[in-house]
Amino acid sequence: MILLGCLLAFSVAVAPRLVLILAWIFSERWPLVWQEAWILPLLGIIFLPYTTIMYMLAVTITPAGPTVEGWAWLWIFLGVFLDIAKWGQMLANRREAQAQVMRYYD
Repeated sequence: MILLGCLLAFSVAVAPRLVLILAWIFSERWPLVWQEAWILPLLGIIFLPYTTIMYMLAVTITPAGPTVEGWAWLWIFLGVFLDIAKWGQMLANRREAQAQVMRYYD
């Protein structure tokens, strides 16, 4: 069982969007968490994949609907931090690539 948890964590780190698409297709938890909504999860897959994964893991299903309580918010904030770090690293890589191109084709 530990191997499956490690495999899941590795796949989320490598390809979070692929994991979310597979969860959308095959997971029994997806309809319980999103309740027939499709635009918000789709935007989450496109722009904030780590936050969407953390929300899927942190939400508690109650008769009143999905809720996030207490320390579960910490996981969602971790997802937001990971998404911001990813976008920041992408922008830094783009600036570095443009600087290298300008050095060679100046």
